[in-house]
Amino acid sequence: MSQVTELPFSGRIVLKAGAMEQIAPFMQEFGARHLVLVVDDNTYEAAGRELERSLREAGLELSICLLKPDAKGDVIADEVAVVQLLLAIETGVTDALVAVGSGTIHDIVRFAGYKSGIPFFSVPTAPSVDGFTSAGAPLIIRGVKITVPAVAPTAIFADLNILMRAPQQLVAAGFGDMLGKYTSLFDWKFSHLTAGEPYHEQAALITEKALSSCVEHASEIGQRTEEGITVLMSALIESGIAMLLFGQSHPASGAEHHLSHYWEMEYLSLGHKALLHGAKVGVACVEISRLYKDAAERGVYPGVEPEVLRQHGDQVRSWLADVPSPEELAELLLQAGGPASLKELAISDDLFVRSLRGAHKVRLNRHTLLRALNEA
Repeated sequence: MSQVTELPFSGRIVLKAGAMEQIAPFMQEFGARHLVLVVDDNTYEAAGRELERSLREAGLELSICLLKPDAKGDVIADEVAVVQLLLAIETGVTDALVAVGSGTIHDIVRFAGYKSGIPFFSVPTAPSVDGFTSAGAPLIIRGVKITVPAVAPTAIFADLNILMRAPQQLVAAGFGDMLGKYTSLFDWKFSHLTAGEPYHEQAALITEKALSSCVEHASEIGQRTEEGITVLMSALIESGIAMLLFGQSHPASGAEHHLSHYWEMEYLSLGHKALLHGAKVGVACVEISRLYKDAAERGVYPGVEPEVLRQHGDQVRSWLADVPSPEELAELLLQAGGPASLKELAISDDLFVRSLRGAHKVRLNRHTLLRALNEA
């Protein structure tokens, strides 16, 4: 099965078995002769070693930037990793950067490419996040997660032979990232209605379609069949393109992402090993669904009802009817082979309660229902 995707994205997207075979000819056609391959220990073994051999055999010159893990063994998209890559770039010599990995490596490379003015190429090693086509980079700077301007890839080469070998937890994380679109799409409509935030119908429709395709193939994704991985990777790319169309992350990021970011910063501050982004988002989506449905029907804070719910309660309840119940969302996560509860992620009750009360402050420019509930 092969797919060359034509979407509103200026770069080339190749999703097929053997996609890596097209990289060297494309680089020669593009005019890139001096490359920096950006990998970590795992992604070098997954795809970097094979790609290095292919590029060298084609007569291209390249250097390897092996990103170093922190004391916990995690490669983090922080200022240390960014500087490591910037130091590997030779001004006036390096023609292109090649991100070989998943979300973290892509965020590091897209920011370094933006700052250096050097194009970058994407070689995903796992269908784990929806940010492959993003033009923004979420970075950890001095322990705080912020999204900064970056650049989208010039081309994406997603090789099914590699993606199907990705660890199950990374595949499930990609599915969790997609499942979070149920609550992010709700929050986007809610913020447009109640706070006048801009809305883009085409971006919303692209995201909805991508989400639906993943849900319909949850079992196949969990089994890592060729069809399931193709559907998941296509959906992740399309979700990223929806964000690129709109210019911000609203289509794909709402309160569920704000909870995830809050947990991530807490883990960093405590020196704990990082949790997978999509795993956090999937579980956070379950809990946001529970919170929102309770708030709309019964109220979650005794005696408190936000003004926006008094004004727009019928519309809010109508939109929430399209969000599956927490039980349905958890079952879908389990079908995809991922964690489905706070307990499985080892998120403590104390951290969860604090995150519900404070996660909206992670993105104070977003008027989610979570923010409305907390500010009531």
